[in-house]
Amino acid sequence: MALSASATHARSAFNAAVVVTLGMAVTVGGALAFQHIGGYIPCALCLLQRDPYYFGIPVGIVAIAASVLNLPGWITRALLVVIGVMMLVGAGMGVYHSGVEWGFWEGPASCGGAAGVTTNAGNLLSDLNTVHGPSCTQAALRILGLSFAGWNVIASLILAAIAFMGAKKAA
Repeated sequence: MALSASATHARSAFNAAVVVTLGMAVTVGGALAFQHIGGYIPCALCLLQRDPYYFGIPVGIVAIAASVLNLPGWITRALLVVIGVMMLVGAGMGVYHSGVEWGFWEGPASCGGAAGVTTNAGNLLSDLNTVHGPSCTQAALRILGLSFAGWNVIASLILAAIAFMGAKKAA
């Protein structure tokens, strides 16, 4: 039995919403695993690059719910477009961070190293104001020549493409 055109479009939107939401969860989950299991301390720009995922995952869940609840198709499509835009922003942040790592441009002042760190427990409260993450200029790890920021660019662009293609197919 063949599905109607509207059912096919709704199925495409649902599939795209599920894939992009799972993709965002796996990507940011991988970053969190490298941090908490692997011991790679993220710099300020690394943390900032996670924001599109943190905001995108709930939007993806809403897109899935809108599709399951048979809400008007434009709602799911619009949410997929929002996710696509967020992933493009994430890709742009990754390009910026990669450029900082390669020395193409300077990073923000908040990306200095942990200079001035003391280990005296009596200075714990003052240390909270002076301790910063690692420098944004040094890649913690490179895999196949790309740092975490570089891999974020690739992941973000793939997820943006999935979101935009899902929105287009569902139209």
